[in-house]
Amino acid sequence: MHARTVFSLLLASVLAGCGVESAPSPTTPADSVVAASANAPYLHASSDIDAGRYLVEVGSCHDCHTPGFMEHGMAVPEADWLTGTVIGFRGPWGTTYPKNLRLTVQQMDEEVWVQTLHTRQALPPMPWPAVNALSERDARAIYRYIRSLGPAGQPAPAIVPPGQEPLTPYIDFVPQHLERLNALPADTTT
Repeated sequence: MHARTVFSLLLASVLAGCGVESAPSPTTPADSVVAASANAPYLHASSDIDAGRYLVEVGSCHDCHTPGFMEHGMAVPEADWLTGTVIGFRGPWGTTYPKNLRLTVQQMDEEVWVQTLHTRQALPPMPWPAVNALSERDARAIYRYIRSLGPAGQPAPAIVPPGQEPLTPYIDFVPQHLERLNALPADTTT
C-alpha cells in the first residue's frame, strides 16, 4: 500500500478514535494555517515524547525514513530510526529520498518545524496533505520525540531530476499501462 494512503488511513483512525480532544475552530478568516492547526484534534499521552513516538509509528514514518524497516519492522533498533535511506522513490517528478529526520530536527528549531509541517508542499511520495493537517501539538510532539533520539546517520542523497538515472537503488512509482484505463468498466476505477 502507498505510504501516503497508509499514513492518511492510520492518522484518520487515530484521530477518530480514543485519545483525541478537539478545541473550538478558528472564528476569523485571518487565522493562519498554524493557528488553525492549534485548534485541531490532538493525541493525549503521558508526555510529548510518548505522543511523538506513537504518531511516528502509526503515521508509518518508518516505512520510508528508517533503513530496513519495510523488511524488518519493529525489529530495527530505535537507535537506527528515522535516519533516512539511500533507496529513492522514482516517478515523473524525478527521484526523491526520505530525509534523515534525526539530522533535520537538529538543524531546525521547533517553530520552523511546525511551520514547515503545516505549509510545505513538496515532491512525492511524502504525504504532505496529511502532514499539513497535523495539529500544532502533534507536530511539536513529533519534533520533540525525534529530537530526543539525537543526531545519527548521514544526510539523504539529493533529489535526482526527471529523466536522470539515479545512482542508488530506487522504488519505481511510474504508472504502467495507463492505456488500460480507457478499457476498464466505469465501476472498477473507484
